[in-house]
Amino acid sequence: MNTSLQSRLAERDKAVNWHPYTQMKTAGDPVPIVRGKGAYLYGDDGKKYIDAVSSWWVTLHGHAHPYIAERVSQQLNTLEQVIFAGFTHEPAVQLSENLLKLLPGNQEKVFYSDNGSTAVEAALKMCIQYAYNLGNEKTKILAFKEAYHGDTFGAMSVSGRSVWTKPFGSMLFEVVFIDTPNAENIERLKVEIGNIAEETACFIYEPLVQGAAGMLMYEAEHLDELMKFCRKLGILMIQDEVFTGFGRTGKLFAADHLTEDPDIMCFSKGLTGGTMPMGITTCSQAIFNAFLSDDKYKTLFHGHSFTANPLACTAALASMELLLKKETLAAIDRISRQHSDFVKTLSFHPNVENVRQTGTILAFEYKTEQNTSYFNETGKILYDEFLQRGIIMRPLGNIMYLVPPYCITSEELDFIYQTILDVLNLFSEPAHFPIGAAGQE
Repeated sequence: MNTSLQSRLAERDKAVNWHPYTQMKTAGDPVPIVRGKGAYLYGDDGKKYIDAVSSWWVTLHGHAHPYIAERVSQQLNTLEQVIFAGFTHEPAVQLSENLLKLLPGNQEKVFYSDNGSTAVEAALKMCIQYAYNLGNEKTKILAFKEAYHGDTFGAMSVSGRSVWTKPFGSMLFEVVFIDTPNAENIERLKVEIGNIAEETACFIYEPLVQGAAGMLMYEAEHLDELMKFCRKLGILMIQDEVFTGFGRTGKLFAADHLTEDPDIMCFSKGLTGGTMPMGITTCSQAIFNAFLSDDKYKTLFHGHSFTANPLACTAALASMELLLKKETLAAIDRISRQHSDFVKTLSFHPNVENVRQTGTILAFEYKTEQNTSYFNETGKILYDEFLQRGIIMRPLGNIMYLVPPYCITSEELDFIYQTILDVLNLFSEPAHFPIGAAGQE
């Protein structure tokens, strides 16, 4: 497609579309993408881009994977949608069976929804109504500072308070926020939790990596200790694996790094291999049993039109088959090891600080004269620079990260690493950034 046609598509988009997390007044033209294959996306001008962030962390096996496409196509010609209240179908049953086999042994039931936020909403309602159904109403919820669990109101409520949530502050329900655990604060956290235990319905957390907060990472052993304490106090635990699930942490799930089991788990993003939207909330038999009653008012009154959509279930089944192949597991291990090697180089760069890695997730901060923040203006400049060099990275302000699809090759990763070093060297000092010149997303 020639430049004029490309320009017209961007103009048409801006005339009708409102993009997520984008200040539309100052944002540049969107990049028209016409197809994807493997780790690459292709613009309508013929330029190709390595998708180093898996298109917002969802694409596990690469774009337009032929096996997933074939399976979805077959399903599309058989059954595309059916109401899931009072009906069922093979893809939903098979997906639940297959997923539960991979999760901690106490996970017994699967509840389907549309995305990560709705998976969290369902989990919160399960916990609150669990106590209500047992005649023991609890109103407090425990969460980590800097948490992010989604953009719907319940998910916003249990996310850290920020400029994102400020317009809705008076409408968000009560949440007690605590620090992520470490060796120095674990005993203090236990005291804080113990003081509110009788009123607390649940504890929701992102295990090991707080993604949207800037890929903040903490140790499994300290989370284990906190979980064990919550279990002792009868506080239900919601493990939000929307981001960390399906291999991102180097193991199939962050749960595989832990010895303690959550009561509820939430999934989305990589669930369908990035093919289409779907959310899942799993729970223990004990939670499910609290809703079993002759009293219809103890029903979980929650649902979505596309609950357990057969096409999405089929995509998830195909993606899970690919995930469990020895080649994919080997690729996850290779990416993790390759990241680890690059960390050793990156850690010594004078313009870099706080390099961190968990499995296939690598993050670091570019040193600037501004505070580390999502709104640090260097993010847009870095984004544009990498885009010009054929790499899609979406810095969280001055925090840069890699979350590549598992099909990425060692050579492609090496190209990304070298480009990172080149860009860091290009902007050798913070003063080289024209601060204030770039539009802020």
